[in-house]
Amino acid sequence: MNSRSLPQGLPRRIATLSVHTSPLHQPGTGDAGGMNVYIVEVSKRLAKAGIEIEILTRTTGGDLPPRAELAPGVTVRHISAGPYEGLAKEDLPAQLCAFTHGVLGIEAARPPGHYDLLASHYWLSGQVGWLAKDRWGVPLVHTAHTLAKVKNKQLAEGDRAEPMGRVVGEEQVVEQSDRLVANTPTEARELIDLYNAPLERVAVVAPGVDLERFRPGDRLAARARLGLPARAKIIAFVGRIQPLKAPDVLIRALSELRDPDAIALIVGGPSGSGLDRPTSLIELAETLGVRDRVRFLPPQAGDRLADVYRAADLVAVPSHNESFGLVALEAQACGTPVVAAAVGGLVTAVRDEVSGVLVDGHGAADWARVLDRLLAEPARRDELALGAVTHAYDFSWDHTTARLLDVYREAMTEHRSRRQLELAGCARW
Repeated sequence: MNSRSLPQGLPRRIATLSVHTSPLHQPGTGDAGGMNVYIVEVSKRLAKAGIEIEILTRTTGGDLPPRAELAPGVTVRHISAGPYEGLAKEDLPAQLCAFTHGVLGIEAARPPGHYDLLASHYWLSGQVGWLAKDRWGVPLVHTAHTLAKVKNKQLAEGDRAEPMGRVVGEEQVVEQSDRLVANTPTEARELIDLYNAPLERVAVVAPGVDLERFRPGDRLAARARLGLPARAKIIAFVGRIQPLKAPDVLIRALSELRDPDAIALIVGGPSGSGLDRPTSLIELAETLGVRDRVRFLPPQAGDRLADVYRAADLVAVPSHNESFGLVALEAQACGTPVVAAAVGGLVTAVRDEVSGVLVDGHGAADWARVLDRLLAEPARRDELALGAVTHAYDFSWDHTTARLLDVYREAMTEHRSRRQLELAGCARW
């Protein structure tokens, strides 16, 4: 399908804004995570539907080309805004002016009306989208991914609270967006209750999972490929190493487990406030006397990541907050039960006692009790594994993209009607 054959009311070209992290970055490193996966997977499918996608992101290296093809129909454009290296996410608001200048310059070099819609991800991108939408006369569809007010209510011990500047910035983006995409009904309610988002502007669109890549496989073969012991009980954590994601909860619980064969597999790299103490998990494991039972791997991509999930008996997602929790969904698609904190989107991503177990709180004793029970009952793990695959198959990136197309169509129709009313009013005046 090409742009000429698109159903009426859909955009021909979308400018996708991802200021603080590039879709080309490896998830699990720096600030790259589930949002990167979301943008990549949705963009590829929108392009297959005949929509041209341009992802505008900040240049983070002098060797990056001005533009790169992510997939057929999906172009990544790098915009210079601040120093290439060593710029933390918290420092990026000072570079929004420069980034916005670059975004407006790209559009100004095109014929008028080149883009039909703006899609922004995270509040920094929303700030840029808010300014660009008025200049271009197009609707803005914003996906928050995380919310400062929610994060501050569920702050991890030792983590830094989100600044008031972000809170105000999110409030502005919520007010100015034509549509707000929430990952779950919980997030939709948070947008409405905490940010006064108009109900009619909020749409729930669940993220998906790549069901071709993430599927059940041979556990022993996966362990062999990763160099993991064949007979150990493995509990895996996958994600960025920072207080918000709470990998320390798994290590603390490991020290209280009865099963001496249990090991924790930590897959990821330091990020955010975790960069303040990048060796904190190693130090914690040594202090608790379980260093020999903790294995560390750097972030894994593609089939290697699928092997991590298959190799594990259980996957732990102890985050203090998640807008959804793609790791939980990917693990379940591979047939591995998930033990997750009962917070945010994880309540949707994991079906309690069907595809995994939800744990209230982050106490080591509570987590150890759940993990011990499941490790001691292989038949129960097998039941949960079947439930995990079934539950994951209710989600797919194709479903996500189809629902987003509905949201885009609604936003464009409403925007067009509003413009016509404004023009009619001006004519009468």
